[in-house]
Parts: sequence; structure tokens; C-alpha cells
Amino acid sequence: MMIHKTWDKSETIKKVQCVHANAKKFVVDNVLTPGKVYDVKNETDEFYFIIDNTNRIGGFKKDYFTELS
Repeated sequence: MMIHKTWDKSETIKKVQCVHANAKKFVVDNVLTPGKVYDVKNETDEFYFIIDNTNRIGGFKKDYFTELS
């Protein structure tokens, strides 16, 4: 089973707020909005997997976000 195919339907595990969209290597300012809160569907040590501005799951480095409590 390819779990990433169903992440958008999985339970939100936490919420994070985007703090910047200034990527050195990749263009993320078209899919992330600083100040916007996103639902985290999965995470690893380095990445959050969220539903981004395109309404699709995307994996982004954690340094773009701050966790909300």
C-alpha cells in the first residue's frame, strides 16, 4: 500500500504556521504563504507533509514553519 496516496484523508497530527517562503534551491513561495496555518498530515525528522496552497500534499523542510500549540 502506498501510504502517501491517502495522506490528504488522514487525521491532522498538528498545525504549523509558515514563517517564511525564502528557499535557496526550490520555488516554494507559490505553494506556501507566510503567516498561513497548515495541517500536518505526516512528518519525519526533517520534513512536514502538509496540504499546501495547491490543496495537494507537499513535503517541506521544517525550517519554513513554527509549531502551534
